[in-house]
Amino acid sequence: MPAAQKPSTSAKILYRPVGIVSSILGGLIASMLFKQIWKRVSAGENADPPTPLQSEYSFKEIMLAAVIQGAIFSAVKAVIQRQGARGFQRATGEWPGS
Repeated sequence: MPAAQKPSTSAKILYRPVGIVSSILGGLIASMLFKQIWKRVSAGENADPPTPLQSEYSFKEIMLAAVIQGAIFSAVKAVIQRQGARGFQRATGEWPGS
């Protein structure tokens, strides 16, 4: 998108449902991806990632899980949003972002 071109209000409004659906799908994909990655990096026999309130895990394990999960969710969100915006632009001719 050229720097001088501002997205129209209608493009922003029309993109909202696309953004909501893609965010939900992205969250599901990121969750599945995180669980698969955690199974591979986890040293214990329990394949489920630890949650902050589980006392049987060390603080280090909980923080490692949180960092990995955050990185995966952030990367998936960026890919989904960017590709969704590009698809919207191809379909409508307008960039939906600000």
